[in-house]
Amino acid sequence: MKRAWVLLGLIVVLLAAVATAGYASAFPSEGFYEIGSNIFDDWEICRTTAFGEDGFYQITDTGFRPVIAFQSLGEQANVAYSLGEQIANEYPDPLRRAEAVFHFVRDRVEYTPDVEQQTGSEEFAQNADELAMTIVEDGIGEGDCEDMAVLLAVMYRAAGFRSAIVLVSGHTSVLVYLPEYNKATAFFELEGEPGWVWAEATGRNNPLGWVPEQHLGTEVAAYEISAEIPAYEIPAEAVAPLRPPPAPAIAVTGIGEGFTYRPYLFFIVIGLLWCTSLLRRRRRR
Repeated sequence: MKRAWVLLGLIVVLLAAVATAGYASAFPSEGFYEIGSNIFDDWEICRTTAFGEDGFYQITDTGFRPVIAFQSLGEQANVAYSLGEQIANEYPDPLRRAEAVFHFVRDRVEYTPDVEQQTGSEEFAQNADELAMTIVEDGIGEGDCEDMAVLLAVMYRAAGFRSAIVLVSGHTSVLVYLPEYNKATAFFELEGEPGWVWAEATGRNNPLGWVPEQHLGTEVAAYEISAEIPAYEIPAEAVAPLRPPPAPAIAVTGIGEGFTYRPYLFFIVIGLLWCTSLLRRRRRR
């Protein structure tokens, strides 16, 4: 009986150790620091909240400014920008190039809520280069809607397109200026300029130009990303969609939170079942 309890105790300790190890080194030690429960980068941008002057989207009552995108543009351009330039070189046709950029992010980033990523935080935003580096090293990255949106917006800029980050209740995505793209389910108008197409990379079957139904016929907040104009000079604007054409008959998937498989859980469950069986045998004796 005593041996069974010892084994059970060892499994509990192992469970605690593995759970802790899963979130060890939650973020790189260089360039990040903590204040209270929040994580800041060396730009003094808080990665664990989108709100306020320090937030990665700087959301206020009057607008927003996705400052985290500028960490990968202009003089700071790095891996993500290079990926966009590579696609531009491979696809001289602008429509095919726009689809290639979109498919890269859609297919190479697995939608994963922040709490299921390495940090274990309920909210943690990656900049475009951090996510791009993971893709380059591992072939695939993990991220949620803001991670995908920032990477996509930066890569579109590098590939020669104008792009804007859009913000709706509980979600963020991208608009790309593509007035000749006739596959879009709707065109948006930004500052009186039509031809902006929604790029929703969070669903594995989503085509470029598909718009979630709840955002059709509504106004969404938009912020155009520019590497040439200083970030503080770009205003937050609202965009209103034009009347959408009939939606194409294409199956799409929405934003899913999914289930992350963790192999160690299998062994823990087996161990607990084995201990239970052992205890029952002891009692029968």
